[in-house]
This record gives sequence, C-alpha cells and structure tokens, in this order.
Amino acid sequence: MQQLLPRFLRFLQAEKNASDLTIKSYREDLETMMEFLSDLLGRTVSVAQITPPDMRRYVAALHEAEYASSTVSRKLASARSFFRFAQREGIIKNNPAKPLRNPRRQRKLPHFLTTKEIGKLLNAPSESDNLGLRDRAILETMYSAGLRVSELVGANDRDLDLEEGLVRVRGKGKKERLAPLGSHAVRAIEAWLSKRNLSKKTLQQKTRPVFVNKFGDRITTRSVARMLEKYLKTTGLDLRTSPHTLRHSFATHLLDNGADIRSVQELLGHKSLITTQIYTHVSTAGLRQVYEQSHPRAKKQQTAGSDSRKRVDTTSSAKPKQKTVRKKVVRKKVRRKKRTAS
Repeated sequence: MQQLLPRFLRFLQAEKNASDLTIKSYREDLETMMEFLSDLLGRTVSVAQITPPDMRRYVAALHEAEYASSTVSRKLASARSFFRFAQREGIIKNNPAKPLRNPRRQRKLPHFLTTKEIGKLLNAPSESDNLGLRDRAILETMYSAGLRVSELVGANDRDLDLEEGLVRVRGKGKKERLAPLGSHAVRAIEAWLSKRNLSKKTLQQKTRPVFVNKFGDRITTRSVARMLEKYLKTTGLDLRTSPHTLRHSFATHLLDNGADIRSVQELLGHKSLITTQIYTHVSTAGLRQVYEQSHPRAKKQQTAGSDSRKRVDTTSSAKPKQKTVRKKVVRKKVRRKKRTAS
C-alpha cells in the first residue's frame, strides 16, 4: 500500500489530468480505508488481502459514523479506482469494491439568491478603495460567468478578453472552456485592473493572476469565502450563502428566464446533463406564467368588451333557461303519474 498509493496518485495526475484537490481527496479516502481495515483485522493489510466482505464492513462503518450518502459514494469511487489500478498493475485479479452498490443519494435543491438579492450583494462593495473595486469585480465575475471559486482564483491576465467579453476557464480535470462576461462584469474588472498592485514575487512570474490579495499575491479560495461572508453580514442576506451559491444562482436565473438546459450545461462546464438538471426547479409563478401563455384553454380574457366576454355572458345566461326547461319536463311526468294512479 505504501508503495502502490504514490504510484496511483501519479497515475491520476499524469494520465487522468486530475486536479490537486481531487488527488488530495483520493489520498485521504484511501488512507482512511486502509487504516480502518488494518484496525479491523488487527494487522497491516496488503491490497491483495482485501476482500468484498471487508469492504462491506468498511461501508457499514461509514454509515454508522453518519457520513452523508454523497461522501460514502465518493469514498467508494476512490476505492474502485484504486483497485482497478491494482488490477492493471497485476497485483490483484478481482476488484473487491466492485460488487458494492452506492447508497441512494438524496438530491437537495441548491440554495440560490433571487435577482433582487443578487443585486443587493453586488452593490455592497464600495468603489472608493482598491479592495472594494476588487471585491465587486470578483462578485460580478462569479455571477456573470457562473464560475467555481477555484476557477476564479486560478484566472490569469492572459485568460481575459475584455473586448469580446470572454474569459478562458480551467475547470475540473483541467478542462478548458470559454465563459462569457456581461457588461457589468467587464466594467468592474477594468476598474479593478486599473488600480491593482502586484507584489515583486508576482511580477516575476510568467502568469499574472487577475485577482490578488492586499499583499499583491494570488488570492485564495478561503479569502474569497471570508470576503463574501463580510458582505452577507452587512447586507443582511442569508449566511448560508457561499461562493458556490453565486454559481447556483447563475444557472437558476438563466433557466428561469428561458435558457435551454443544454446551453446552461455548456456554460457551467458540466460533463453530464444530469448534473445540470438539478437547476430546473423554476418557481411556481414562472410555471403558471408559461402555462397561461402557451395553453390555448388557459389564456386570460382580453377586455371587458371583447367577443370572448360576450360568449361567456351568453353561456351564463343560458344556464337558467336549461334549468327551467328541465323543471317543466319533470312536472309533466309527475302529472302523468297522478292521472294514471287515479
């Protein structure tokens, strides 16, 4: 295990183009698995000695520890990939994690902000100082392009094309895509770049980061989260809001305003359409509006003097006449029965 794990991680980096965060997650998941199995069997376990029952006990322990279903699925995925690599290297014949099923995931609707709340948040940073200009540019860029926070902090000057309103983004698996920038985001970035100060260390680098901290070095994801938390408190918005909430809001607002799901998938850089479908939770009011505009029997009446209103009035006045006719028929039947009885 001590020798195979580093080889597996190098394989992920070199052949799978896995990001540093992905490699870190795999390493932590596999180290946790091997530590559990060693404690279970009371000795150091080699990869070839692990069996499907051992893996079932491991999964059961994860559930007992109340890990989320998504976390258990991720740890199982890490184990399967690791054992597949061991098969490829000829160390084992069968994958002990292959027979195990992933737990059923409970897909929760993502938290997002309304357009009014987004406007309140984007206007919160002050434009009177450099950090305020930077913060506004960060928030505008994340919402305008639907970026992950890791994609934002990894953006460099050469990735920007402000004339065309585009930014080149390196997403998961080091996949690149072009993301559009709205006019508000372009103006905010231009205002920030005109006041940005870079450190000597950053100036010596070949790639210059778009967003830097107060010392002139590349900003971190944690710094972006702290910055957002500060503006959430000043605006009174939901403190559950995270940098990823801006990405959720981006996708939700596009779909609510008529964008097709395939286009949103491309803009988000999702590999699978299933991942994008979670954003199709349009509001009831939006559904009602689409229904009333599209369904021929649901369209509202035009004006008080229109033909449709006249038809309605005519129909409503005809109902009492039908009832009167029915009453006369019933009375005639009753009279006939009385005559027959007498």
